[in-house]
This record gives sequence, structure tokens and C-alpha cells, in this order.
Amino acid sequence: MTFRLSRFTKKILSVPLIGSLLLFISACEMQTSSVGTGQLINLEEPIPVALLVPKTSRNASSVAISLENATRLAISQLDTAKIQLKVYDTYGSSKIAANQAKLAVKEGAKIIIGPLFGDAANEAGIAVSGENVNVLSFSNNPTVAGGNLFILGKTFENTAERLIKFAASKGKRRAVIIYPDTVEGRLGRAALDAATKKSNIRIVATQSFSFTQESVVNSVPLVRAAAKIYDADLLLLTSNSAGALPLLAQLLPEAGLNPKKIQYAGLARWDIPAQNINLPGLQGGWFAVPETARYEVFSDHYFAEYREKPHPLAGLAFDAISAVGALAQSGYANAVTTKALTRKSGFSGVDGIFRFTAAGTNQRGLAIAQISDSQVNIIDDAPQSFNRSGM
Repeated sequence: MTFRLSRFTKKILSVPLIGSLLLFISACEMQTSSVGTGQLINLEEPIPVALLVPKTSRNASSVAISLENATRLAISQLDTAKIQLKVYDTYGSSKIAANQAKLAVKEGAKIIIGPLFGDAANEAGIAVSGENVNVLSFSNNPTVAGGNLFILGKTFENTAERLIKFAASKGKRRAVIIYPDTVEGRLGRAALDAATKKSNIRIVATQSFSFTQESVVNSVPLVRAAAKIYDADLLLLTSNSAGALPLLAQLLPEAGLNPKKIQYAGLARWDIPAQNINLPGLQGGWFAVPETARYEVFSDHYFAEYREKPHPLAGLAFDAISAVGALAQSGYANAVTTKALTRKSGFSGVDGIFRFTAAGTNQRGLAIAQISDSQVNIIDDAPQSFNRSGM
């Protein structure tokens, strides 16, 4: 995923039934942003919704299929709201995504769901900004959000805030951050740093490494020294399983950073792939996860319909329909406008509660998980409403 500022961001920066997941919280409430974009809908007719996915992309076609399947599954579970879905292939191209977004609006779409990648989402949002149409992208890149473009993907900022808030509640005060010197790594470090500024935790040291095994190995003694000098009680890792996480989980404990004496915590999902939970260095570690019970219901229904498990991102597509369908069921003609999408009470989706912000990003209710004896246990439940989440 390529990270690039959109013109909107530059301006700003200046469980029994899956249908129950589609109900949003406090249906009558409309406390929202006073500004925004978006089309009015005809409540007597199905809502024209466009889905932009890379169906024929060499690297993302399987994800696209899962996203489309989840979208159709969500539509089938709606109660009174009706959605007329049309799918547009982006071919994994930002330029084509922009053209397809324009075509979708020309053909009557009142709101666009997708595209998948940040660049494509940015281009699609810009392409239809003059048409006053909102775009709910699957991207998790906050730098492209803003204006008529919203992101559904789980962000570092959201995860960092949840993790740091929990760590602070457990008495942690001095943290060391270990991160790869990549765009994603730096964004992760920045998110953790910002989150600690809202808590009693202080970042006492940060240590980066190049994306090579040698650099990871060389960074470990520096992390150990910093943890000892500053008497750190929290070790924050931004790496995921495709990156340096498995190697760090081996080298850090071997270097003397005992997970039983210093708390390990990470921005990534440490239970994906499943074999991660057997790594000795991750035992006792904390990470944030969506509400698992709802996702399991969704996954079971998806499997029953399509005879395969959904892609991990498929829940985002279901969540998009959750928002659109729930607002339409409320009987408001402004159901797909920013005013409605940014309602403070948010929505309930397969990954738990979520809401869009006026800046185009999102907030999600997350649980805290811990790996113990190669098992994943939820040690702090996800909030069930934003009124009680402290968010």
C-alpha cells in the first residue's frame, strides 16, 4: 500500500442472528458533524450502491471476491432497507478506480464502497468529489481520509490508543518502542507516541531497524540497554508476522528481556497466523483484537453461504453495509451523507462497534487479548457502546 496525501488531507492538515449486527446504536440519535457531503436518497426505492474492488488484479483478486461476497451477504441480512448493488472492477489500478467511480456515479450510485488500496481510494474520492458522493474505502491509511473519503480499515491510531490506555490502567509507566524503519513502522511509532501523550506512560526510548535480518539482530542489544537504563516496564512492537515479529520474539527474550519481567505488547495481531501463539517470546504478550464473538457468527454464516472462510478484510465490507443499511432503516433521506455517517453513537458490525470521524478516519471498539500457554485469552472486553467506551 502506497501512502500519499490527498488534497483533502492537505487542506485539513492543514450473536444468534447475523442480521442483529446491522442495527446501529441509538437509532433515533442524530448528533453528528454539522458539515459534510453526500447524496440524499429516495426512501421509497432501493439505494444505489457501487462496490469498487480489484476483481481481476493479479495480487488481490481473492480479497476482492471475499469483499464482494461479504457485501452481498450483508445485503441479504437487511431487514427493511433495500440496496441495489453494482460491482465495478478497478483492476488494482488507481486510474481505473477513479474512472470506475465516475462511471458509478453517472449510473446512479448514491455512495461508493471501496476501493481497497489507499492510492485508489484517494483517486476515486477526488474523482467524485465534485459530484457530492461519499466514498467508504477499505483502506487503513489515514493520510488519504478527508472530504468525501472515509476509511473503514483498522488504523494504528485506534489500536495504539486502546493498547496504551489498557497498559496505563495496569500501572505501566515507561515504554520502549521497537519498529522497522519503513512507512508503516514509522506510522506505528507515531501512533504509539501520540497515544502515550494522553496517558501516564512515557516513551523512554525508541529503536528502529532496517528491514533486514542483520539490522534486526543488531537492534536487540540497543533495546536491551535502553530497557535497563530507563527501567522500562513496557516493550512496544509495531512489527507483524510478515515482518520482524517472529525474529524479535526469539531474540529479545534470549537477550535477557524476560517477558515475565517486562510486558510485551504489539500493534499487530499476534494470533495471525495461528502458529505465532506458540512463540516463547510472545507468551504473556498483549495485543488488540476486534470483538471475536460477532466475527465468529459472521464467519460461520459466510462459510455456510460460500463454503470457505472469509478473508480477514471481508468484515470491512459487511461493516460498510451495516452503516448504510442501518441508516437507511432509520428512515432518513440523508442516510449516506456525512451528517449521518459521523453520528456519535456509531454502528454495530461484525468486528464490534465502530464510527466514522469528521476527518474521515474511524474509531473501533477493541478488546485486549493475551497469549498464555499458547492460547489466546481476552483479558479486557471490547466496549459495547461508545457511551461507555471512554472514546
